[in-house]
Amino acid sequence: MFPNIILLWIAGIAIVSISYYFDKEKTKQGVNKGIKIFKGLSSPFVNIMIIASIILVLVPPEMIEQYLGGDSGFFGVGLSAIIGSVTLIPAFIVYPIASELLKRGASYMVIATFITTLLMVGVVTYPLESKYLGKKVALIRNVLNFFAAIIIGLLIGAIM
Repeated sequence: MFPNIILLWIAGIAIVSISYYFDKEKTKQGVNKGIKIFKGLSSPFVNIMIIASIILVLVPPEMIEQYLGGDSGFFGVGLSAIIGSVTLIPAFIVYPIASELLKRGASYMVIATFITTLLMVGVVTYPLESKYLGKKVALIRNVLNFFAAIIIGLLIGAIM
């Protein structure tokens, strides 16, 4: 994994250098905007990681395994589907959380359901979505994606 990071840094620096060669002002504006976006994302990222870490410390692994483990069955899938549907976490933050849940006994089926609902179902974003797409379309999209996420989770459980 480490060599990939080095390659990405080299590619990024090369692209910014080429851009700087062609248009110094736009490149400076772009880099400044990128820094502002990074600063804006870093605070929520750190906060969510702290909250998730506290929860993982407070909740014993036995409880995670009981409710989200391989023997939790459809209850675990349903619970993870509900939690994923109402949680608003960026995708790049959920993967470390999912990894830690796996280490503590959660099943692949539950994690797949959680991540899929998190990315595809938006209970929190429904009001905004319904404003632009209409209530019917937003509701149908969310309901279909909810059931699709459960099916995906069950398929992952059957495969793994």
